[in-house]
Amino acid sequence: QVQLVESGGGLVQPGGSLRLSCEASGINFPFFIMTWYRQAPGKERELVASITPGRATSYGMFVKGRFTISRDNAKNTVNLQMHLLEVDDTAVYYCQAQQQSTSYWGQGTQVTVSL
Repeated sequence: QVQLVESGGGLVQPGGSLRLSCEASGINFPFFIMTWYRQAPGKERELVASITPGRATSYGMFVKGRFTISRDNAKNTVNLQMHLLEVDDTAVYYCQAQQQSTSYWGQGTQVTVSL
């Protein structure tokens, strides 16, 4: 059974930092593209950051150098380090694992940026 379990969300003030983690099980993790998406209330889901098996990374334009995605294949984990958080970063953050036409999703973790 495939499981993606996100953790690390919470409430943070503007300008603060959070580190999200997603632990995968039931997949051959090193061979999957791992991606973080987010969805804010009333908005479409958008790509935050992605990392390939070869560790090439890409980011949504709104990231502007504030976030870093990384993967630890020994722990089947992908991380998203977020700095300089803004109110507009408030959303549910989802982890996705993709290999060709197969993809799996986690349940999401809430990130709230507020005073």
